[in-house]
Amino acid sequence: MNTAKSIWASVQGDPVFMRRVNGWLTIFWIAMIPISVVTGWISSVQYVSALSLWALVSGHWSAWQAARVEVEQQRQNKEDTEGKMIKRIVKETDIVRVKSKKQSTKRTSR
Repeated sequence: MNTAKSIWASVQGDPVFMRRVNGWLTIFWIAMIPISVVTGWISSVQYVSALSLWALVSGHWSAWQAARVEVEQQRQNKEDTEGKMIKRIVKETDIVRVKSKKQSTKRTSR
């Protein structure tokens, strides 16, 4: 079970792999359209049910992946914005030593 979890985690973290898998699945299902019509599977309730389930699962999976990407982008944008803001404050701020009242009174009393 741990092996399956580690494989699943590595697959989810690899966008290139996910793009390739989804690309090949798209080609497969496009190729299945004429095959389904020629073989008569299109009128089979089981085939249409399986196809509908696959559409449901793949649609939710795609939405979930897109949401994960969006959350990561928002996190990175927030970090970038905070970093830029800090750099700008440091760049535009001059640090000048302010004399305390004790120092200023000592100098004036001499």
